[in-house]
Amino acid sequence: MSARPDKLVIAISSRALFNLKDSHQVFEKQGLQAFSRYQVERENDILQKGDAFHLVEKFLKINSQLGGEPRVEVILLSRNSADTGLRVFNSIEHYRLDITRAAFCNGESPYRYIAPFGCNLFLSTDGVDVRRALEQGVAAATLVAGGHREHRDDVLRFAFDGDAVIFSDEAEQVYKRDGLAAFTEAERASAQMPLGGGPFKGFLEALQKLQAEFGLQGCPIRTALVTARSAPAHERVIRTLRAWDIRVDESVFLGGLPKGEFLRAFGADVFFDDQPAHCASAAEHVATGHVPHGIANSEA
Repeated sequence: MSARPDKLVIAISSRALFNLKDSHQVFEKQGLQAFSRYQVERENDILQKGDAFHLVEKFLKINSQLGGEPRVEVILLSRNSADTGLRVFNSIEHYRLDITRAAFCNGESPYRYIAPFGCNLFLSTDGVDVRRALEQGVAAATLVAGGHREHRDDVLRFAFDGDAVIFSDEAEQVYKRDGLAAFTEAERASAQMPLGGGPFKGFLEALQKLQAEFGLQGCPIRTALVTARSAPAHERVIRTLRAWDIRVDESVFLGGLPKGEFLRAFGADVFFDDQPAHCASAAEHVATGHVPHGIANSEA
């Protein structure tokens, strides 16, 4: 599956974009008919911003900064029906978000529309939909609810874990199976051998192409690799990115330290990690997407 060559496309669920906690509770406790009635009765009530709202807002501003034909697009993929989704579109209009394309699936999973829309990234609160998107070869993550987050400027900051996110989980398999000492030795021995690509390699490549349109000065997008790795396991990561001809703006090798404070210092608008425990910790500081991929999620 390949995304449209002329655009970077993010697909997002309505529950990721807006706070639909109350209506979702109605659905879970009272069923679909009650949920539909609840939404229609409140279709003119503006929804509060969800965990991914500020990310989407910054992302869409890129078009006005570049000018010309739009280079980025956000598409809404929803399990709502079009009738109950009217409240969502009314809220999109209220916040002046330039989102015009959507798929409303009336209770069914919308993941099957990811490929036809040419999406590079899918963000949702539904883990099943996210796994199906990953199986299609699309970068995807389940947004994790968390604490207060700061939004300090208009620069869009993406932060990524390394193994099983940008890279394959081949090194992580060694760590899980044989422990830290064996992992370190294996990475030292394989320092000249590039790692395989993970589910977010393509998205990172697409981001870099978009960054290149701005040049180094004044680019409204920054990327960071925030990894539990430390020396000497850092070398293989650096050489892998070099072999791929991918540049990240910042690289933080934490050697097992908690990531949350570092992500807040970077000002991440979203952080992607495959480890559920790391995601729960990071979500207290920044919007966080769990990537259910690799050995850490093999039993999930």
